[in-house]
Amino acid sequence: MNKTIQQILFVLLVLFCTTSFVSPAVALILGLLAANLFGHPFLHLNHKATTILLQISVVGLGFGMNVGSAVNAGKEGFIFTIASIVSTLILGTFLGKWLKIDKKTAHLISCGTAICGGSAIAAIAPVIKSDEKQTSVALGVIFILNSVALFLFPAIGHWLHLSQNEFGLWCAIAIHDTSSVIGAASKYGPEALQIATTVKLARALWIIPVALLTSVLFKNKQRSIKIPYFIGLFILAMVFNSYVPQSAVIAPFIVSSSKVGLTVTLFLIGSGLNRSVLSAVGFKPLFQGISLWIFIAGITLTSIIYFSN
Repeated sequence: MNKTIQQILFVLLVLFCTTSFVSPAVALILGLLAANLFGHPFLHLNHKATTILLQISVVGLGFGMNVGSAVNAGKEGFIFTIASIVSTLILGTFLGKWLKIDKKTAHLISCGTAICGGSAIAAIAPVIKSDEKQTSVALGVIFILNSVALFLFPAIGHWLHLSQNEFGLWCAIAIHDTSSVIGAASKYGPEALQIATTVKLARALWIIPVALLTSVLFKNKQRSIKIPYFIGLFILAMVFNSYVPQSAVIAPFIVSSSKVGLTVTLFLIGSGLNRSVLSAVGFKPLFQGISLWIFIAGITLTSIIYFSN
């Protein structure tokens, strides 16, 4: 296909994802189709564009949230967060050794599952000095499972008649990437979205202690850690929305624009999953990722249902 035509088609699909006809889940499918039918003409820019757009969208969503509700959600998810992170990292280490997966790849998959998907992998990768293949395999595993979660979790939530509070907490802990967490929660309801976003971003802060521990385990003295500073802007947006009455004029527009940004983000994530990425993953890393995912999703769901009754 002519490169110019390829670029035009891709841009048209991006613009289509900004319309009300396209949900986050549909955007992800469109991205996957684009990547595997005619390719991504701007693939070298995809990771950076996805990261920036996701962070801007998350900050914008803060203008639709209340500080009091967010604090309550954070408290509720705190114990679940600690227990799930520690247990997932321990299980991931044992699975990696049992399956004889490269140590760095196994650790990246464990961290991505335990904390916040691609963001955690991006932060941990330089700490353990992983090469491009190790990082790509881990990202591939996480993004494949994220794609499945976006469709599977809302269906399970409705089937089990989970409340919005229960679903928001569950998907924040059990779905890897922030983008898929917000996509699944927004499909479930506004309360689920607020709880899921708050708990997930609080969870993302655990990148810092896990990265420090990783630097000790992998004997990296430099300890260069990427701190998710955008979470601070998200908190400021919530404070502004909660305590500045004038925010009511612009907040709805910012929130709706942020949801469009999230939809485009998921399209870009899907468009990055071409055949080469999928084939590079391999069975053992994917098995590790699926096993950890089933573990964290199952334990969390069981605990939430038990404590709710």
